Amino acid sequence: MRLGLQVPSFTWPGGAAALGATFATVARSAEDTGFASFWVMDHFFQIEMVGPAEDPMLEGYSALAFAAAVTDTIELGTMVTGVTYRHPGVLVKTVTTLDVLSGGRAYLGIGAAWNEQEHRGLGVPYPPLAERFERLEETLQVARQMWAGDESAFDGAHHQLERPLSSPQPVRTPHPPILIGGTGEKKTLRFVAKYGDACNIFEMGTEAVAHKLDVLQQHCATEGREYAEIEKTTLGTLSLSADGREGTMTVAQAVDRFGAYAAIGVDQAIVSLAAVHDPVAFELVPELVAQLATITPAGR
Repeated sequence: MRLGLQVPSFTWPGGAAALGATFATVARSAEDTGFASFWVMDHFFQIEMVGPAEDPMLEGYSALAFAAAVTDTIELGTMVTGVTYRHPGVLVKTVTTLDVLSGGRAYLGIGAAWNEQEHRGLGVPYPPLAERFERLEETLQVARQMWAGDESAFDGAHHQLERPLSSPQPVRTPHPPILIGGTGEKKTLRFVAKYGDACNIFEMGTEAVAHKLDVLQQHCATEGREYAEIEKTTLGTLSLSADGREGTMTVAQAVDRFGAYAAIGVDQAIVSLAAVHDPVAFELVPELVAQLATITPAGR
């Protein structure tokens, strides 16, 4: 089982002047301590579950490009890009560039978008939910077409691309994995089965996650897709300590927690670390990563 790191907050000591150096240290620490992947949110305002909108928020792909330059092996992605933020062709070009310059380490993390406040605040159109899902499906189709080298015109209900050229093509083969975030059973998980290479589900308890994976498996059967081809990931929070004090977890407790998810088929647990700007947050990560590496997720 693999462990990934999400960085959802940039409210760190030193303010904007120190943010670049701190972020670089966090990215390098994630790689050095064994995290398999490194994720930032694709938001322009901080989201209410993390802090006030006014808190610092970095643009996702600029941040990942910066992280790529200070690391060598860790995989990179957004958790996740709102489909409304960028034209599909431009988004594919952006992710391709990240993949090429990082030596084949990019994911395309994507979802239907939801934060109306930042859309309206920055003048980004915010169509109704049904249309956002239509745009999501078209964007997934465009990504797969461009990464297949098919330059024929794309004529969708919402997007028209006269020549969807992608040059250079990604380094990663056959293309950067497409991770679709969300738990909707009728559309989101069906899109994972039809177009995706990975899914991301909130860490909502093993019973609830197992149900979502059962639904995904049913969609795979309908779409003629091998369920085992899809990487299953979860998203949660983690705070490690030697003794599990004050709501933290020991390494053994964390192994039990993530092992239970592996037992239902989860391949990678993606977490945010409390006080990630503090090097102490990473001290026990190598031990946790080593123990999780001995766990084979169900179905693998």
